[in-house]
Amino acid sequence: MIVKLIGFLLILQGIVACDSENILDTSNPSNLTVEVNIVDDGSGIVEILAQADNAIEYQLWVGMATEPTAVNTTGQFEHAFTRPGVYQVEVRAYGKSGRYIKETRQVPITIGNNVSVGEGYTTPTSYEGYSLIWNDEFEGTSVNSNNWVFEIGTGSGGWGNNELQYYREQNAWVGDDVLTIEARNEVYQNRNYTSSRMKTQRKFSFTYGRVDIRALLPKGQGIWPALWMLGNSITSVGWPACGEIDIMELIGGGDGRDNRVHGTVHWDYNGHVSAGNGYTISTGTFADKYHVFTITWDETFIKWYVNDVKFYEINITPEHMSEFHQPHFFIFNVAVGGNWPGAPDATTVFPQQMRVDYIRVFQKN
Repeated sequence: MIVKLIGFLLILQGIVACDSENILDTSNPSNLTVEVNIVDDGSGIVEILAQADNAIEYQLWVGMATEPTAVNTTGQFEHAFTRPGVYQVEVRAYGKSGRYIKETRQVPITIGNNVSVGEGYTTPTSYEGYSLIWNDEFEGTSVNSNNWVFEIGTGSGGWGNNELQYYREQNAWVGDDVLTIEARNEVYQNRNYTSSRMKTQRKFSFTYGRVDIRALLPKGQGIWPALWMLGNSITSVGWPACGEIDIMELIGGGDGRDNRVHGTVHWDYNGHVSAGNGYTISTGTFADKYHVFTITWDETFIKWYVNDVKFYEINITPEHMSEFHQPHFFIFNVAVGGNWPGAPDATTVFPQQMRVDYIRVFQKN
């Protein structure tokens, strides 16, 4: 009887052990598969789909992060990279046991629309009767601090235009012989967007000459790139009495706005006055290839050109336009939102980049 009881207990223990093993087996994840799709629009967005048997939670780890970038129960992730490069992406699938299995992928990221700096219009390094007095070819690996300083923050009233971004230095860099200014959809300092704004104030200014700026522009609703100038006297007389010369502004968005740029002047004549015109390219957008934005400025006229095609001029000899006979400095920026373009919407792809190949200033001999 005792022998039979012992045998029964051994059999019972075996059944319990088998059940325990089955429970442990089903509480551990297995058969993890990971699919990675790089969205082919230069946005830096990667879509990830992970599936595993017995998984109750998935974690996405990007690069050398010490915490998961995202966690969910579906295994579906979307991550936006903001810089080009090759990144390590790891997906972990957790089971009820707390154990996990993982798969790692190397993901190559290209930001922007992959337009080569060699594509598009270009201008010479010299003109008859002119001398090159200042330029930046954006060579090397960093923004030249002898030429540029950064403006940081949100500015008063969103830089006077109710802009939505926070400007910071990290969104601009030099590489591959171009300057890149990048607008991102990211939360920083209580703003939902970041970008950069840089200027030559107290570094370089001039009066009269020819300016050539070769640039590839961003696009999209709410994106507002600008290559422009302010008078040195802004620190003493303010705006608009200092004068403003907008070499190029683009108000991104639908309805043909991504293929049209604007040239404008602002000054004070019993209050704020402005004048200007736009230029529309016949095919494509200004994000498709590089264009050269030019002004010629002398004692009589300021004239605007795109790829050496003149589209506007203004006579600056009237006495009330004295602002435009004083030194001006340069500003490059990409704003997000504001009174003119309006806010981004669901159609806006981030990040967006303005790339500048060169800026050259010539004066008559």
